[in-house]
Amino acid sequence: MIRLAIAEDHQSLIDGIKLLLDYEDGISIVGTSNDGEALMEIVEKKQPNLVLMDIRMPKLDGIEATKRIKKAHPNIKILAFTMFDQTEAIQQMLEAGASGYILKNSSLEEVHKAIIAVHSGDTYFDANINTNNLETSSNNKTKGTLTKRQIEILELIAQGKTSRQIADTLFIGIHTVDTHRKNMARILGLQGKGELLRYALDRKYKF
Repeated sequence: MIRLAIAEDHQSLIDGIKLLLDYEDGISIVGTSNDGEALMEIVEKKQPNLVLMDIRMPKLDGIEATKRIKKAHPNIKILAFTMFDQTEAIQQMLEAGASGYILKNSSLEEVHKAIIAVHSGDTYFDANINTNNLETSSNNKTKGTLTKRQIEILELIAQGKTSRQIADTLFIGIHTVDTHRKNMARILGLQGKGELLRYALDRKYKF
């Protein structure tokens, strides 16, 4: 069960997301807030396992709120939800501990997809975000260490599967697969899909 808290300073957006998710099995909205301080109270009292986090909020911004939540509750997943698509803002949220980043002009369907992906342990970026210049978050795995999901994807790459086939096999979005590919190449110090494929073939099923 996804226990979702929403932090967003525009109540109309909260209402729209609630309207969408009220019809979804497996998601329970445990609290909503219009500022960062109110969110911290919800986190302590309601114990969500995922927070949809605006960046610019009154009293306590989303970057600082993310840092505090991840320090006190490392297992809570954070999905950034913002109008800012600048690399600096994205990088700050990743370094604070966010596992995903979507824009407010995304469809409600994409918001739902991102929530599911992040709760499942995947990294999710809005399709309109260029992830090439992003650095690995200091809160993620250290260099040279892949997550369980990344190892699954690497094994499928070694089998010669395309991103579309991998997405279908693992029931995740193709954009999520491509994001994992970029992250794996960065973590392993490789350049592009070609080197990643050679790495996977050289170590087939021996990760």
